[in-house]
Amino acid sequence: MNISFVIGLVLCFVLVVFGIVVKLGPFAIDFGAMVNFVDVQSLLITVGGTMAALLTAFPLKDFLKMFQHFPIILGLQKAKTDPMYYIDVMTDLSQEARKKGLLALEDRVAEFEDAFLRDSVMLIVDAMEPDKVREQLDNEMSAIESRHAQSWSLYDKGAALAPGFGMIGTLIGLINMLANMNFSAEGGAETLAANMAIALVTTFYGSMMANAIFLPAGNQLRMAHEHEMLCKDIIIEGIISIQAGENPRHINEKLMSYLTRKDRERHSAASEESGAE
Repeated sequence: MNISFVIGLVLCFVLVVFGIVVKLGPFAIDFGAMVNFVDVQSLLITVGGTMAALLTAFPLKDFLKMFQHFPIILGLQKAKTDPMYYIDVMTDLSQEARKKGLLALEDRVAEFEDAFLRDSVMLIVDAMEPDKVREQLDNEMSAIESRHAQSWSLYDKGAALAPGFGMIGTLIGLINMLANMNFSAEGGAETLAANMAIALVTTFYGSMMANAIFLPAGNQLRMAHEHEMLCKDIIIEGIISIQAGENPRHINEKLMSYLTRKDRERHSAASEESGAE
């Protein structure tokens, strides 16, 4: 699980609440101050308006994918995009191809859950020319990147729309406040201040939605995309190298260069431990 996202999100709201309820000099905690930041109409305008505008800006199928993004944002699919797994698979396939030939790899295809990996292996099994193999895989990578960009663009748009609807809610509150302003009545000034506070709550909601939810979620999708693209780069380089008949050890060393030095050292240590057992 992407624990940093969960901790960061919770900590963000805790710190905001802390800033609302804590008073300094003399120190005191007033949870009653939270009442000033709760307004159903403001929630409807800001949250409802933002989601409705997103539905207007994107097709329904793309909008509903927000629910599919939760496992990715929370890091629950991280195990499916482990670069070391693909390096081990490519090394294993290269050894088998060197011993039995490329056609023998067809029997291994069914065991892979990754469709991109399966298709890549089948390209060399079908004896496609190396240049065409790379071209087809690069085209597939471009298509995947385009689809992924549509996903995080939804969150970027949400981050832009939320403060706008917060301002719309504030304007609605100010208009209603000014239209009903009456200083001649008893308590008119106090009523004006209270209405002004309610009007500004929508701006608060919009800013929180943009900065605490939409922007971090969109960035998490970008990072997941980059991680997946790294795995696919490893697959492409491995497939081309296997087709060229390169030495399995050389292929492994070449693919390991895609990892950071720290990850390589960690893998080497794990391999030594497993070998010792």
